[in-house]
Amino acid sequence: MKLEVSVKLNLKTKEVSEAVHNAARLAMRDTVVEVHHDSMLGSPKKTGHNMRSITGEVSDMGMVADGGEGSAERIVDDSKIEGAVYSTSGYGGILETGSVKMAPRPYFKPALDKNFTSQKFADKVKEHLK
Repeated sequence: MKLEVSVKLNLKTKEVSEAVHNAARLAMRDTVVEVHHDSMLGSPKKTGHNMRSITGEVSDMGMVADGGEGSAERIVDDSKIEGAVYSTSGYGGILETGSVKMAPRPYFKPALDKNFTSQKFADKVKEHLK
């Protein structure tokens, strides 16, 4: 699950523009950490391997959240403000969406819906600008 935010500024001052981009990147980090946490809580836990393999990363920051068995695959673009939360278990997507033999057990989407809205993200950016 990949999150991308586009920040367009019409500011003349380079320092202000950099401060806003930095605040947006920090807000993305906070959001990824929260989505990661709630994904781990919601992940099916038959063995716990999938839960421990959930990883979160943010552009220009690398891995910011790890369940203990994850490995960063570097799927975000450092030229943008992006965050990603994903499972490296090999079957995390099947758990999320289901298969012909198994009903879906969503854990990423509920975590994303809870933690990522435009208003929540804007509030985090404002907080980092203080």
